[in-house]
Amino acid sequence: MTGFDLTALLAERGGERYELHARHLNHQLPRMLHTLGFDRVYERAEGAYFWDADGQEYLDMLAGFGVMGLGRHHPVVRQALHDVLDASLADLTRFDCQPLPGLLAEKLLSHAPHLDRVFFGNSGTEAVETALKFARYATGRPRVLYCTHAFHGLTTGALSVNGEDGFRDGFAPLLPDTAVEMGDLAALERELKRGDVAGFVIEPIQGKGVHPTPPGFLRAAQELLHRHKALLIADEVQTGLGRTGDFFAYQHEDGVEPDLVCVAKALSGGYVPVGATLGKDWIFKKVYSSMDRVLVHSASFGSNAQAMAAGLAVLTVMEDEQLVAHARHLGDLLRTRLAALIGDYELLHDVRGRGLMIGIEFGRPTSLGLRGRWTMLQAARKGLFAQMVVVPLLQRHHILTQVSGDHLEVIKLIPPLVITERDVDRFVEAFTAVMDDAHNGGGLMWDFGRTLVK
Repeated sequence: MTGFDLTALLAERGGERYELHARHLNHQLPRMLHTLGFDRVYERAEGAYFWDADGQEYLDMLAGFGVMGLGRHHPVVRQALHDVLDASLADLTRFDCQPLPGLLAEKLLSHAPHLDRVFFGNSGTEAVETALKFARYATGRPRVLYCTHAFHGLTTGALSVNGEDGFRDGFAPLLPDTAVEMGDLAALERELKRGDVAGFVIEPIQGKGVHPTPPGFLRAAQELLHRHKALLIADEVQTGLGRTGDFFAYQHEDGVEPDLVCVAKALSGGYVPVGATLGKDWIFKKVYSSMDRVLVHSASFGSNAQAMAAGLAVLTVMEDEQLVAHARHLGDLLRTRLAALIGDYELLHDVRGRGLMIGIEFGRPTSLGLRGRWTMLQAARKGLFAQMVVVPLLQRHHILTQVSGDHLEVIKLIPPLVITERDVDRFVEAFTAVMDDAHNGGGLMWDFGRTLVK
């Protein structure tokens, strides 16, 4: 018998969590958490909540950056994982065809009937890498277009279509891809006319800043791409699986049928990493054109039984609990109530998004006293005010949120799809209290801003 006891190990050394990270992992993470006062010790989680070592309940409005679409530890997903482990399947032999990948592919494709096949990998960035490879091979062209400020992952290929310099700096040379402004059809057509574009990868709602594509843009871009024999690639890693009030976010616009669609995050159920690239039959048949090419693109852990079981359970729960419609209803409610506050607070400039993917943007106030404080923060580092809002939401109101990107005065709300109207009430009340404090010259909040500046 092995002497390994996970429960005992956590009981003995769980208290060393921040020291262990500082010593052996990314040492800047604990430093950042200590600075912001985010260095909590969370011990238990369920649904849209977790609890710290003192038993204090927290509302999760971040969902692990969208991974926890069903919240934490959904009982149906837990049971599916128990069942698949207990089944002792002959998994990952590499030379057979297990049923679970085919069943999950079938269920995923039922939500995108214009697509035919699926490749399963292990993450969102791997789903994007797959789409880039498939688009290049299927078209015989080298270049992929992407949007400024886009985020598609951090491996080298995905980084090549990342529109944020902060992630790209120091990692050149990257692939020869080209950025265009989201919504700029003239720029898109100008690049397509060069004849070397394999495809255009785009988030239907850009995660950085929470910017939906302009009405009609996706359909017009698709027409341009197909006219120039290039592919439309929809990155639905964060927006997919009900997040925006439709199963896929591109479905908000009639007539849009991407050639390749990337999903991940929520498909995992919060347990087993998984990514999927959905595509048209002719693309897959070009890539896998003969038996000699059967393994030309593969993943060691792709299609593993645990990930497939989690994905099947997630999609079943979404159907049974009608979570797509629920996300649309709750998202409309939350966005409407927040937007109604814009006239009350001069620092609050915009509320936008779809479903349960909402951006709250702050901007320069008009009154002299607030303008002086705002200018001080902006001179030090753009984005500090939004971080100042995030901190009291956690420390005073026990609600976890985060800014939507570096140097942005935008908070992004991407809660589990299972939140309730009571949770909406709780967030709006807490946000209102923080805004009251900021506009009334609340000392604690602005003092924290000065601390961050230092």
